[in-house]
Amino acid sequence: MRLFCVPYAGGSKGAYLKWSQYINPAIEIDAVEFKGRGGRFGEPFYNSFGEAVEDIYSYIKNKIENEEYAIYGHSMGAILAYELYYRIVADGRRKPRHIFFSGRHSPNVRSYMYVSHKMPDAEFMDRILALGGIPDDVSQSKEVLKFFLPILKNDIRILENYIYIGRNEKIQCNISVLNGTEDRIDPCRKVTWSDLCDKECKLYDFHGNHFFISSYLEDIAKIIESALLK
Repeated sequence: MRLFCVPYAGGSKGAYLKWSQYINPAIEIDAVEFKGRGGRFGEPFYNSFGEAVEDIYSYIKNKIENEEYAIYGHSMGAILAYELYYRIVADGRRKPRHIFFSGRHSPNVRSYMYVSHKMPDAEFMDRILALGGIPDDVSQSKEVLKFFLPILKNDIRILENYIYIGRNEKIQCNISVLNGTEDRIDPCRKVTWSDLCDKECKLYDFHGNHFFISSYLEDIAKIIESALLK
């Protein structure tokens, strides 16, 4: 069983680096790398959300032919996972066994953006840092923050420009929804992923901020194992 992990805005595959230490080896962690960072540093940023979906699909499409798999997406990665599912379906490929939507309300819920790429740089970074979960060696380094600023702003830009389009067919696999109870990005706690799914939907709340996934790796690993190793 392969688990494709889709990062959050500003993130890279490194966000899932430690996951294999906590999860059953029967589940292979396969983290997606976005353009313009990590091992793909120097590649141009995505022009649109659709381009990001297509890029992720091109990465996984040959890997899902003869193997069961699931998808985990956090924050922006959750919306990418949603759109990726329908890209897979459109191409007639094997559907995922399970999707884990983490740190994000469903795309059919209209809400304000906690941050905007149009904000002045200082205000933008203040809001990002207020979310928590960013290591001190990063948050306290002006040079590092300056390096990540264009990456973050572009990711937020494509997310702001994303337009949700309803589908005639709901998601045809089981899903799990994971959220932090102190998450500033979704303070209204509008968890409506079940409205978009025809199968089982389980909800999990964790006491923590938007980046609760960093503090609950063992618990999340158990949730994943329970869903995929039945």
